[in-house]
Amino acid sequence: MLDEHGTVVGEQSHGTRRSAAQIVVDLVNYRELFTADRVSADLRPWGGAAASAVAEMPCGRTQNKTPPVEDAVLQPMLAAALYLVSTLGPHAVELTEEVREADRTSSCKAAGLRPAGPAPVSEFTSLLAEYERTSTPLPKLADHHIADRLATGWDPDDLLLPVATGVLARQAGASQFWSRWLPTLRELLETTLAVVGVERAFGRAAIEVKAADGTSSLPWTLLLHRLEAVALVGIVRTAAIIALAAVSGMRASELMELRVGCRRPPEEPFPGLTRFRIASKVVKGQPLGGTDDEWVVVEPVYRAVELAEHLHDSPRNGALLFGRFAFDVRYRWFRNWVNFPAGQRLGLAAIPGGPVNLRMLRRTLALEMAYRPGGVLASKIHLKHIAVATTEGYAVRPGGAQAELLAEVNKPRATATSTSCLPSSETTSSASSQLVPALAALPNSSLTSTPNSTQPPRKRRRLSAVTATCSTC
Repeated sequence: MLDEHGTVVGEQSHGTRRSAAQIVVDLVNYRELFTADRVSADLRPWGGAAASAVAEMPCGRTQNKTPPVEDAVLQPMLAAALYLVSTLGPHAVELTEEVREADRTSSCKAAGLRPAGPAPVSEFTSLLAEYERTSTPLPKLADHHIADRLATGWDPDDLLLPVATGVLARQAGASQFWSRWLPTLRELLETTLAVVGVERAFGRAAIEVKAADGTSSLPWTLLLHRLEAVALVGIVRTAAIIALAAVSGMRASELMELRVGCRRPPEEPFPGLTRFRIASKVVKGQPLGGTDDEWVVVEPVYRAVELAEHLHDSPRNGALLFGRFAFDVRYRWFRNWVNFPAGQRLGLAAIPGGPVNLRMLRRTLALEMAYRPGGVLASKIHLKHIAVATTEGYAVRPGGAQAELLAEVNKPRATATSTSCLPSSETTSSASSQLVPALAALPNSSLTSTPNSTQPPRKRRRLSAVTATCSTC
C-alpha cells in the first residue's frame, strides 16, 4: 500500500493477496469452461505457482494452526450427540413419518382438494364424529397463527380461536376453510371441541425413554406443532453429523459427498469381530470430482449414518445424504437445543460456549490417535493425508513424527486439575461407554495400550469414543 507520495506504508493481508491471485489462477485452470473466449493455453502466470505461493502465505507444514476442541466442550457435546442418535433417533424416524403423512393428507398441496363452494356440512359431520369416536383432540394452531387471527379481529374469547380449521377443512377434502362457512359449521365444531379438546398435532403418543442422566423415565418429546417437529428432526440429524465427524475425522467435503446407500455390509473377518465401512469421496488433492474411497468406522458411526438415511427427505439410493450444510449454524442450533429446556428435561449436560467446527473435530481426533503406538502412520491412513509430513504438521513442529505428537498430547495444561480430565457428569460417562464394546472388537484394538514406556503416565484428555477410533486403521 502506497501513500500519496508513493511511499510504502503497509501491505495487504496474505488472505487478500491470495484472493486476488486466485482469480487469475482460476481463469487459467478452468479455461476449458469458456467456449467463446479463453486465455491462451501457454499462459502460466507467476510460473504456474499456486495462489498461496504468490501471496507468500505461511506454508502451514511447520504447524497446524487449527486448535483441538476443548475437553469441557467436547465431552458434553459428544455425549449429547450419541444420546440423541441412539435413544431419540428411532423415535425421530417415526416423527418424520408422522409429518410426511400429515403433509399428504392435510397440507395445502394434498391431492384431490376441492376449490371453494358451499360449506361441506356432511363431510365435517363425518370427520368430527371420527374425532369424537377416537377421542382425538382437534389440531391446534401455532401461536403466531393465533396472533394473526387476533390481528384480523377475532374475539379473544372465541372458543374456536386456537382450532386449526384449515387443517380440518383439508381433511374434509376442501382446499381451505372459508370464513363464510363459520356460521354454518360453528355449532358442529364447538360440540366436538367440548368433547375432545384441542392440542398440538405431533408427539401425542410419545414413548417414554430413560433420561440421559439415568435418574428417571419420561416421554421422549413434548407435544409439538409441525414446524417444531421438523426442527426436532433437524436437531437429531445434526447430532448424527456431529457423531460422524467427531469419531470418523472425515473432512467437510467428504461428509458432503456421503450418499444414501454408502454403508457397506458389515464384515466378520473373525468370529465375533465385526468391521464397519462407509464409502465417500476424497476431494482434497484429487482430480475434479474426487476419488472414491472407504472409511473403517466404529458401530455408533455406522448407526449414525443409518439414522441419517432414515431421516432423509427423499431416501432414494445414491442421493446425497447431507449435501452442502453450514456446520457452524447447525451446531449453534444443536447447542441451544441442548442447553434450553428441551434438552435439559432429558438430563443432558449443558454444553459450554466455545468454538467448534469440523476442522477442530478432525484435529482433536488426530491428536487422540497419536497417543496410541504407531499413531502418526495410523492418522495418515485414516485421515487420508497425502504425505506423513502433513500428519506431522498436526504436531506443531515438523519432523518429530510420533515423539512430537505425543509430546503435545502429553503436555500438561497450566490450568488443568486432576478432576478436569474426567467427564463432567454421569451423562458423559454413560454416552461414551457405548463405544467400548465396539472398539474392543476392532483389530489391534487395546483400550489400555500406552505409548513408549519412557513417557510419563497421564490421564486421558478425551472421550474414549474418540481415542479408540485409530484402531480402525
